[in-house]
Formats: sequence, C-alpha cells, structure tokens
Amino acid sequence: MGIEKMLRMYLLQCWFNLSDEGIEDAIYDSYALRSFMKINFLDEQIPDATTLLKLRHLLEQHSIGKVFFQAIARTLDKCGYMMRGGSIVDATLIEASGSTKNKQKQRDPEMRQTKKGKTWHFGMKCHIAVDAGSGYIRSLETTPANIHDITIAAKLIRENDEVVYGDAGYLGLEKRNEVTKNTNLSSIDYRISRRIGSIPKIKGSFIHWDKQIEQRKSSIRSKVEHPFLIIKRFFGYTKTIYKGLAKNTHRLQVLFASANLLMCGRAQRQLQRTTG
Repeated sequence: MGIEKMLRMYLLQCWFNLSDEGIEDAIYDSYALRSFMKINFLDEQIPDATTLLKLRHLLEQHSIGKVFFQAIARTLDKCGYMMRGGSIVDATLIEASGSTKNKQKQRDPEMRQTKKGKTWHFGMKCHIAVDAGSGYIRSLETTPANIHDITIAAKLIRENDEVVYGDAGYLGLEKRNEVTKNTNLSSIDYRISRRIGSIPKIKGSFIHWDKQIEQRKSSIRSKVEHPFLIIKRFFGYTKTIYKGLAKNTHRLQVLFASANLLMCGRAQRQLQRTTG
C-alpha cells in the first residue's frame, strides 16, 4: 500500500471525524470514499486500523500537520489569494472529556478549566489569525483553556501587518510588553471592539458615530468566525479527540489547512458563476 493511499485514508478520517476502525469500515461501505482512496479491490485491500494508527503516530512525531498547514497558507499567499496588510485574531474553546474512568483516575493533565459567561468549561483553546481581506487562516496556536486570548495574540500577528482586528477580549493588546518592545508590532493600528457597556448612549435622532464605528469593526471581524464554523460544524470537531495538546493540535492543523482549501474552492466556484 503506497503512502499516497495512506495519506488519503488519514485525511478522510480527519474530515469525517472517525476512529481508526470507523474509517476502515466506512471505506468498505462507501463507494465515494473508495473512489477517493483510488482502491481497486481486485488488486489490493484497504489498510487496517493498526496500519493507520502507526501512520498517524509517525505524522504526529514529525509535525507533518504543521508542515501541511504552513504549505497551504504559503501557497495561497503566493497565488495572491491573501491580501496583505491586516489580520483578525480570535480564539475558540474546544471541550475535553472530564471523565475520570481510566487507569490514572484523573482528567487530561494538559487540559484546563475556564469560565465562559456563567458556565465552567474543561478543555483547550484554539487561537487563529485570518487575513482581514480574504478570511483565510494564516497562523494557528493552541493552549490550555485557562490561557487568556490576549497572551497569544502577538504570536499570531505578522510583523508586516498594518491593522489588527479583535473582539473586546483583546482590549489593551497594544500596551503589552511583547508588542511595545517590538518596533513592527507597536506600529500596527489595533482596531479592537469596545465592550457594549462602554459605548455612551445618545438620546434623540442623532447619528451615533460610536456605534457606527463598532459596527464597521464587527463586519470585518466576523470573517474570523467562518473557519471556526467549518471546523466545528462541517468537520464535527467540537470536542478533543485525543489526550494531550500535541495530538489535538496536529489534527487541528490538518483541519484548518483543509478549511483553507475548502474556502478557496468555494470562492472559485462563486467567481465562475459570477463571470458566467
């Protein structure tokens, strides 16, 4: 069995959020999956779950997910799909299992607990920066859930950015040491959304310029929500699949690279329909 077919099988596992045994059974049951795998049952068999497990461990060991993600982002940049000059940063919470029904009688030691609203969540955070013009994902970081979004923002921003958008969780980003001590980062225009309670109320029929400005910020910042929608709803990655940050980060890198390709394909189809 060639490496291409093994990689195709691994990608199908990521896209359909299936276990090693689950993707093996799915390929036997689905003609579409067999066609994607390019398998001819007259000449060869589908790799078993153990073979896929060994491949996955090998990919994780050599950080192939990071290479894959960076290669896709670099290709989109060179092809002119990304518009340089601005980034949008945001983070999403991915739940982890809180069960202690295991040999160690404990939860995942690399995951942490955080409070969102009035509810406590246990898991990890995925931090991303997308291109402000196109919405393609440019950088990705993962942390335990208790790490605040603003502490990772400087790692996501490119030094040639001219403007950065973010929600109210990033207020004060321009005052942090990692930003003020960097000449390039300190020169960026940080357009962070204000908290609703800090916007003054105006009575009468006057134009509320503060609200107008915040609405413009939100209309641009909303692009960062689309990749999270793809990861959680399209690929079904609402909870961590494995224990530990490294394995889950590898899976997320593959999924976000796939999300970039998916958005690129949709953009090309829309352009073809528009141009006739």
